Amino acid sequence: MGVTRPQWQVLSALRRHEGIKQGGLAEILEVEPITAGRMIDRLQEAGLVERRPDPADRRVWRLCMTDRGRELLDQIRPLGDETSEMAFEGVSQSDRLQLYETLVKVRANLARRADAEDCAS
Repeated sequence: MGVTRPQWQVLSALRRHEGIKQGGLAEILEVEPITAGRMIDRLQEAGLVERRPDPADRRVWRLCMTDRGRELLDQIRPLGDETSEMAFEGVSQSDRLQLYETLVKVRANLARRADAEDCAS
């Protein structure tokens, strides 16, 4: 469909957080701000995302999807749903929920450890 998995993640995050700042997007994606900036650059060049000035702070840009970006995400969504269904075939809804909750805990544990290591440095 012309986008990479990380670009798809950016578009999905922007749909949920329209108008977010680049730094906030980087936090959501768990990447460095410069990495998020490069991804946004490519998506902007493709006409899928645009940077708009923040009315309260001229140093800040707000990130917004274009109509073309929204249309592409709408086209990609069924493929993601199909892939998820294939991956979870035969797994009950309760097991899916338990897996999700467990992964959220694991992620939180790792984030806490990383934060503690950052402070120890």
